[in-house]
Amino acid sequence: MKIIAMIPTYNEAGNIKEVIENILSLDKNFEVLVVDDMSPDKTYEIVEKLGQSEPRIHLLLRKEKRGRGYAGKDGFKKALELGADFVVEMDGDGSHAPKYIPQFLQAAEGYEVIIGSRYVKGGKDDKRNFLRKAVSNFARNYLAFAIGAKVKDPTSGFRMFKRDALKSFVDKLKASDPFIVTEVLYYVNKGGFKVKEYPIEFLPRISGVSKLKPLTLVKYLFKVLKLRFS
Repeated sequence: MKIIAMIPTYNEAGNIKEVIENILSLDKNFEVLVVDDMSPDKTYEIVEKLGQSEPRIHLLLRKEKRGRGYAGKDGFKKALELGADFVVEMDGDGSHAPKYIPQFLQAAEGYEVIIGSRYVKGGKDDKRNFLRKAVSNFARNYLAFAIGAKVKDPTSGFRMFKRDALKSFVDKLKASDPFIVTEVLYYVNKGGFKVKEYPIEFLPRISGVSKLKPLTLVKYLFKVLKLRFS
């Protein structure tokens, strides 16, 4: 069984080494695929160097059509090409703790998709400021209602997919930006896949500054209706 953690990155040089090493230390069957959009801080060079001595580290360096959405789609497809039985989508800034991946696997019995959730019993998101929490709370309730998904954390970007589920919709993804997180959930819900939310603690990033601003998140809310009725 092969589990690949797919990590889209842009300027995560201060974080990526620790994230990769923490993932690979968990299990010999775990692999990492970093999808980097030619980060100016040369995140990809760190990954390349690590990969020279560790075959479980893969790098997909993207030079055209940059953007979180495009990177996510290309990363999903590459992980499937590499033979992944499970694909874990996660951030490269340390906010998604690798320790949850084995727990996701245990929870996957009878489910096609596992969502790392801050808002089910046992989940935590205590480190963000009031504004980010307020926007996030509004967004998650709106998104769940708008796309009909019965999940409590629809904006979570820490998720695990079984191969067949991901393969069924990956070619349909069109988002160029972080809206891909919602787009994926839309197709998961539309496909009738069984989803389980697993409690996680959302952590502060190891270093650097978040790229997702509250105003950007609000803008994505308007894209939901277009997605649903297109």
